Amino acid sequence: MDIIELRHDFPILQREVYGKPLVYLDNAATTQKPRCVVEKIDEMYFTLNSNVHRGVHFLSQEATQAHENARKTVQKFIGAASESEIVFTRGTTESINLVASSFCRAFCKEDDEILITAMEHHSNIVPWQLQADIRGVKLRVAPINEKGELRLDEFEKKISPRTKLISVTHISNVLGTINPIDEIIRIAHKHDIPVLIDAAQSVQHIGVNVQQLDCDFLVFSSHKIYGPTGVGVLYGKEKWLNAMPPYQGGGEMIANVSFEKTTYNEIPFKFEAGTPDFVGTTALASALDYVAGLGIDNIAAYEKELLDYATERLSSMDGMRIFGEAQNKSSVLSFLVKDIHPYDVGTLLDKMGIAVRTGHHCAEPLMNFFGVPGTVRASFAFYNTREEIDLLANAIERIVKMF
Repeated sequence: MDIIELRHDFPILQREVYGKPLVYLDNAATTQKPRCVVEKIDEMYFTLNSNVHRGVHFLSQEATQAHENARKTVQKFIGAASESEIVFTRGTTESINLVASSFCRAFCKEDDEILITAMEHHSNIVPWQLQADIRGVKLRVAPINEKGELRLDEFEKKISPRTKLISVTHISNVLGTINPIDEIIRIAHKHDIPVLIDAAQSVQHIGVNVQQLDCDFLVFSSHKIYGPTGVGVLYGKEKWLNAMPPYQGGGEMIANVSFEKTTYNEIPFKFEAGTPDFVGTTALASALDYVAGLGIDNIAAYEKELLDYATERLSSMDGMRIFGEAQNKSSVLSFLVKDIHPYDVGTLLDKMGIAVRTGHHCAEPLMNFFGVPGTVRASFAFYNTREEIDLLANAIERIVKMF
């Protein structure tokens, strides 16, 4: 990949912040958008804008075709067996909430258990706690070690006859840990337990094939894989989606409505109440095509080089503490330096044109495990460069001298 040439596809990377060239290292929060994605949004609004499905006129049928073609693009990108297994949502958070609500309605009763890990994002904690309040299910948590790796031996011990579903992040948004989801799924299926994979931090970095993994559900967000905000994906095996009740009611998700009874549409439409963001879904498809064109293996290899280089540069600094030292790791580097508050580091880096994320990163229980209020997080994408990592390292060294 010609990284310098690719950067021209992302106009925002050419801008300056406080008179300094922008160094964007907050990709785990959201990625920047290539021209083709923004141009697709323009194209949809300027030439195809019409409500999808049910319309007999030309514009509606063209918009519907574009929207359903986007579903096929997602199916191909993650290796799903059928486009009917692809549900469009507003993001990973809504996708998990959908499964939590509908799955628990169908299959859970009081004192049944949901198993997660200690490194989960709040979006894979709170929806299950809501179900604890509503249905009396219990949340169990598999521990991690000091390196930020899941303790697989303890994980299996957490499984009980009452475990109804296992929901686990593929890659930690804080630690960069790549969880052994193949093994997790194997263990779960040995006990006849379905598995949900939170792939919000993985599909943009490494290859994901849901049929090869044999996961039961997988969720991710458009905006973290170079697409627009407000669009997400829920993959679910047909047998589960067919057995689960709708999440919301309204247009699109119905077959027939009377005041006495409503019958529901087939999947995936059963879970897509209301007008879908057909502009967003088509733009997501453009983003996935862009990533596929670069090659996910090429992206993974280059980003590993970046992560290794950044780890080497930062870990050599006096007073540096890096969180997440798993053997198998992706494009995230969380750290604290000496006793400087992460907010101060982030604010000073910003004045130098460097965008990072500070705080608990929607993972307060994980911060409590490490005994810190938060960290500084630098997260990388394929458009980042070694030179930007040098700028980050040099800036941190300058900041240390200020305290």
